[in-house]
Amino acid sequence: MNRTRYYAAASVIAPAAAVLIWPMHRWLLAVFLVWVAAAAIAWNRSLAREQAGRLELLEKSLQQTAIATLNHHRHDWMNDLQIIFGYLRMGKTDKAIQCVEQIRERMLTESKIAKLGIPSLVMFLQSFRTRTNAMIIDMDIDGEVNLAEVFPDKEQAANAIIELIQAYREAAVTGSGDAARLMMDISAYEDKLQLSFHFDGKLASGSEWKKNCERALHGSPLHMAEVDHGKGTLILEAQLGQ
Repeated sequence: MNRTRYYAAASVIAPAAAVLIWPMHRWLLAVFLVWVAAAAIAWNRSLAREQAGRLELLEKSLQQTAIATLNHHRHDWMNDLQIIFGYLRMGKTDKAIQCVEQIRERMLTESKIAKLGIPSLVMFLQSFRTRTNAMIIDMDIDGEVNLAEVFPDKEQAANAIIELIQAYREAAVTGSGDAARLMMDISAYEDKLQLSFHFDGKLASGSEWKKNCERALHGSPLHMAEVDHGKGTLILEAQLGQ
C-alpha cells in the first residue's frame, strides 16, 4: 500500500475510537465524519497519482519498445541495401534480384502480421527481435488472417499465443552456436483455424516446456491437436466463430 494511503487510513483510528468512547458528544461525531472525508480525499488523490505514475511508466516502456523495433528495422534495411549495392557493383544482378525478392517476402509477412487484428500480439511479434537474441521467429501466414474476427475474446487468445512463444524462448538452450528458430504457421480454413509451432533447436526441459504450454492454453479458445515433446512441435486448432 502507498505510504500516503496508509497514513490516511491509520489517521481515522483515533477519531473513531473517540466516538466509541464518548458516543454522547455529537461534536466528536462531526469531527469524525469530516476526518473520514478528508482521509478519503487524501486516499483518492494518492491512488490517482499512483495510477498516473503507472500509466507514465507503461507509456515510456511502449515508446522504448517502439524505438528499439524501429532501430532494428532500420539496421536490417541498411544491411539489405549494402548487400544489394555490393551485388550491383560486382555486376551480379541475379543475386541482387534474389535479395530484393527475399526482402519482398519478408515485407509481405510483416504486412500479414500487422493485419492479425490484435494490437498486443502484433506489437509483441514485431518487436520480438528486440527482446532476445536466443530465438528467432519465422512466420508463415496463409493468406490474410484477422484473429480479432476469429476469437470473441481476442485478448485471451493473444495472451495464450504470447505465453506459448515465451515458453519456447525460456526452454531454448543458448550458447550452442546459431540462435534457435521457432517456425510459426497460421492457416484459416472454412470452419477452423490452425496454429502450428515447429522448434529448430534444443529444449532445455521438455517437461517444463510442456507444463508451460499447458498453462498458457488453460482457458484459451485454442486446444492441442498434436504435440511432439521430443521435437518441440505443437499444433493447435480452434473452431472459427467460437
